[in-house]
Amino acid sequence: MLKLTLRPRERVVVNGCVIRNGDRRQALTVENRADIVRESDLLKPDAESTPVSKVYFLVQTALIRPDTRDQILPMIQQGLADLACCFGAEMRSRIMEAANFVSMADFYKAMSELRGVLKYETELMQLRPAPPAPNHEAAHA
Repeated sequence: MLKLTLRPRERVVVNGCVIRNGDRRQALTVENRADIVRESDLLKPDAESTPVSKVYFLVQTALIRPDTRDQILPMIQQGLADLACCFGAEMRSRIMEAANFVSMADFYKAMSELRGVLKYETELMQLRPAPPAPNHEAAHA
């Protein structure tokens, strides 16, 4: 059983169906297994495209569009394998855990694992290389 508390006008996707809450906070109880994700956990189609966000977007598509799962599952698995080669132990562990959840068709938990990798990737992308050290020999010529 899952209890969802929705903020005013918050959207949630349940088994591929988009549901928008009204003007007041509401609580819903889901009594059986369903694919559920809040709008705030979804990447927008126009989000910046990075290696991790591409895989995350595929996983989210598998979650909200069950009819596409068979078609995109090989792309998800290949994308996760590629990512695992690019990161250190901590992020690789998250990626492998995401792959495990994908193999169990638990796409929401796979997205949860990848959110940490997305955050780390964003931090890496914001790093700038150090400026080159001045060449003292060229200054004396």
